[in-house]
Amino acid sequence: MKSFSFSPIASDDATILILGTMPGTKSLELNQYYGHKQNNFWKFMFTILKEDFSNDYETKKMLLQKNKVALWDVLQFCDRVGSLDSAIKNEIANDFETFLIQHPNIKTLLFNGQKAAAFFKKYVHLKNNYHLITLPSTSPANASKTYQSKLEEWQIISSLLVVGK
Repeated sequence: MKSFSFSPIASDDATILILGTMPGTKSLELNQYYGHKQNNFWKFMFTILKEDFSNDYETKKMLLQKNKVALWDVLQFCDRVGSLDSAIKNEIANDFETFLIQHPNIKTLLFNGQKAAAFFKKYVHLKNNYHLITLPSTSPANASKTYQSKLEEWQIISSLLVVGK
């Protein structure tokens, strides 16, 4: 099955870019980043950014934008059956050079899982130095860590936002 990524969620003043690999089946069906209810991404964001959780997708996007957090995927296109990153084939990366020129305040790139980081390192070669941090995947398929231990690692966003102010 051919899969295409979504447009980025980003305000002009974003300082952090969070990168997934490619939207899964449920996310593509809903046309929403991290649309699978068992994915912890949005729960983590609301907790870390100290806001009451909302299922409303527009509220989720505004939460990121008002906190200067951008969201995108490493891959623009791939062939994949199902939602597992291990099933990705024939992948093409997004255009990060243009995106980062348009968002000059972004200095830190956070990867939602090892596969996102691996694809980025394989395909993207940036001229400027960025702080690259790989975090545990928020996917329900990543059962190697507990919810709490993943959330603790994702809390780095709090300190990055304080430094960025």
